[in-house]
Amino acid sequence: MIFKTFWRKKEKLKDKKSVIESKTDIFKYRSALEMRFTDLDMMGHVNNAVYFTYMEIGRTKYWQQAIQWDWKKTGVVIGQASINYLKPILLGDKISIYVRTSRIGNTSFDLEYIIIKEKNGEEIVCSKGKTVCVVYDYESKSPVQIPLKERNKMIEFEQL
Repeated sequence: MIFKTFWRKKEKLKDKKSVIESKTDIFKYRSALEMRFTDLDMMGHVNNAVYFTYMEIGRTKYWQQAIQWDWKKTGVVIGQASINYLKPILLGDKISIYVRTSRIGNTSFDLEYIIIKEKNGEEIVCSKGKTVCVVYDYESKSPVQIPLKERNKMIEFEQL
């Protein structure tokens, strides 16, 4: 007996909020990443879990340089993190990360990331990621509104 499968020819609809752009020209912030030998796995490429560390490094630099987030006043926790692995990063690759604020809500905002490697003067997209960042009051242990100062800096920097 032979079974045939007829796949839908219609493309699945995606949630537009979850689509991460691959165009680096829409990002206003870029930072070099330093690869460590401990980032590599037995296969000789950057371990998949390390990409989240790269995203953390990228967002910390972004918040310090672009937004000047006041950590002593307002905390941020990660409510959700996702990543799409596209190309491997190997030992010796020169890598950078693009970071941008793509959405600002009342108590949360989204950051998008693109990790690239440079080869022969060309940028190769290795991964695309996203985090939902929640502004958090550690004392009351609850989400709070995004401070106006930081909200305005994100809007101004990203021209949202």
